[in-house]
Amino acid sequence: MTTDATEATMPIADYLAQGGVLTAPGNVPPRYRAELLRTMSSFVDSELAASAGFADAINRAPGIKSRIAASRITLEKADHAERVLALMEAFGTDAQRYEDAHDWAARVDRDATLEAKRHGGDMRLSVFHYPLTGFTDAVVMNVLMGIASQHALGELARCSYQPLAEVLRDILPRERRHMELGLEGLERIGPTDEARASVAYWIPRVAETFGAAESDRFDRLRAMGLRHTDNETLRRAWRAEATEKLSALGFD
Repeated sequence: MTTDATEATMPIADYLAQGGVLTAPGNVPPRYRAELLRTMSSFVDSELAASAGFADAINRAPGIKSRIAASRITLEKADHAERVLALMEAFGTDAQRYEDAHDWAARVDRDATLEAKRHGGDMRLSVFHYPLTGFTDAVVMNVLMGIASQHALGELARCSYQPLAEVLRDILPRERRHMELGLEGLERIGPTDEARASVAYWIPRVAETFGAAESDRFDRLRAMGLRHTDNETLRRAWRAEATEKLSALGFD
């Protein structure tokens, strides 16, 4: 369903609240546009930062299979960013600024406390401001954030802006494969002291990516059909799945 047959007789806010979808920039009201672009910008910047941060893991990987996995993740995350950036261009976003120099690999100190706040000159999630300390750390972070992405992107893949929902539904299987590659790597590493320390480090930082438990913004997004499941429910689902998968690998 699109607005074409309904916008003449139903206010767009009511249409969206009842599960309607929008299909093109011309159908989008200003407040919806602002929230949609913020959501897409966060995704694009997070994928670029993730790709840049994980690129270093290629040379730290212990073997050919691990190097191929790290290379695939680095490439495909950049590709995911490009796909969503193409949607943003339709709203007038200047894609050229993404071609200009920007340090997507920039990170804060390891012990910095950012919580869920924006930091620096882009819209990446706070978790992508923290540095990776080695290959094991990169694998652990990829696993935990990969599980989180399945829940967060699965939520956005149901959003009311149909072009974005369709792109994210295409992206989700590849993001799942990234997580699975991480699990395969973590299984080879095993529950070493280093791996356990990485799990303890990344768990609270990945948890922050879901946002505040009580959020006025979530209420706005839900009214627009851009969100459906609240932050805390998504966070609990992620934590339960992460605990299950880590336990299966001996991380009790």
